[in-house]
Amino acid sequence: MTKVVHIYCDESCHLENDGMKAMVLGALWCPADRRQSISRRLKELKAEHGLSPGFEIKWVKVSPAKLEFYKLLVDLFFDEPMLNFRGVIVPDKKLLDHERFGQSHDEFYYKQWFLLLDRLIRFGNGYRIFIDIKDTQGSGKVGKLHEILCNARYDFNQDVINSIEQVQSDHVPLLQLADLLIGALSYAHRGLQGSPAKQALVSHVQGRSGLNLLKSSSLNEQKFNLLVWRGRSC
Repeated sequence: MTKVVHIYCDESCHLENDGMKAMVLGALWCPADRRQSISRRLKELKAEHGLSPGFEIKWVKVSPAKLEFYKLLVDLFFDEPMLNFRGVIVPDKKLLDHERFGQSHDEFYYKQWFLLLDRLIRFGNGYRIFIDIKDTQGSGKVGKLHEILCNARYDFNQDVINSIEQVQSDHVPLLQLADLLIGALSYAHRGLQGSPAKQALVSHVQGRSGLNLLKSSSLNEQKFNLLVWRGRSC
């Protein structure tokens, strides 16, 4: 029987001229048959901290009052063997030289999504990818990304990459967890220091991962794989 894997993707500061230094794409994945049990545990953690079942886990909500709750979410990720994460970080978009490489920023954007997801796809499995694209061209980007990934794998019947679906994060707890990890990476790479709670959570992610969040992990890192993209001239 084909193993089905769910991949939950989000992005931070991907627009070319949004005034933000670093661009981060991230993907959190688990076997489809573990999705519900992990989501239940997330809801239990909310209840244990007096939060409603509908409370949306988001990096922007990290605060001193909720720091311990968010640390436990990070612990849940690192302690759950069926959850894994990969992040691709472009540390300084101002250094991108699209003209030199004959590409638009949108084309570069798709290349980064390909870098993020291609390493996660294995023949013999089936994949459903859920993505939270926030700009107005979201549906078109989802279709284009599906086409690129399937063509690269000669998966013309979509037997491997079954679907890429645009979803609302407030209804998908594992997408919210992806947002949290992406937010920590973005905060670290933007060199921000304005929130002691967010700094503490970044440190907690770094401590649990055993990695320097500003550097690429080894290619073989499975749990928390990072690629800090440093093109020679981008």
